[in-house]
Amino acid sequence: MHATSRVAWFWRPSCQSFIRKMPCRPIVLSGPSGGGKSTILTRAMQEYPNSFAFSVSHTTRQPRAGEEHGKHYYFTEKEKMQEMIKNNEFLEFATFSGNTYGTSKKTVLEIENSGKICVLDIELQGVRNIKNSHLDARYILIRAPSIKLLEERLRARGTETEESLSKRLQHASEDLVEIEKNPTLFDKVIVNDDLERAYKEFVDLLRDDLEKTSKK
Repeated sequence: MHATSRVAWFWRPSCQSFIRKMPCRPIVLSGPSGGGKSTILTRAMQEYPNSFAFSVSHTTRQPRAGEEHGKHYYFTEKEKMQEMIKNNEFLEFATFSGNTYGTSKKTVLEIENSGKICVLDIELQGVRNIKNSHLDARYILIRAPSIKLLEERLRARGTETEESLSKRLQHASEDLVEIEKNPTLFDKVIVNDDLERAYKEFVDLLRDDLEKTSKK
């Protein structure tokens, strides 16, 4: 079954109860690696510790330095990932740069009654799948101002081989083309040419829900 069909099958029967239970709209966050997405989200979660519940994705890629299993990702063997896909355990899943990423149903459902802002950090292919569901989310893209600057940031990070860097840049370029073709895919596009300004844009977008959750 195609990933889109799999997502639609899960969300349509349960969507109304999901939306009703969520006092805050979930956010679907996307953007190429190196665009500043993780930096902005991490800072927001530190500044508003009671406001966010992160939907931790599964991935078959290897952990980077400092990443923890169950906190940043559920690092999963390829065989186990394929088994979970076969068992229809994901809302959405996508493969790029040779690795598969997926958002599990169980993880998102566990956030239903938390009263926090559910954060889904997923790739563009997954955004399309979730967009085809009835999930009432805010769709936010955080990106570098140019592919050239994105390459500089990725090289400075020192975690990529030439092969993986090339794949990431190609993937980012293809995504930007798709986004330009479909400008309504995201509710907000934040161009991270200045981290402070980009962070303020992100927080301002969620201001009402942040105020609600911060009072708890």
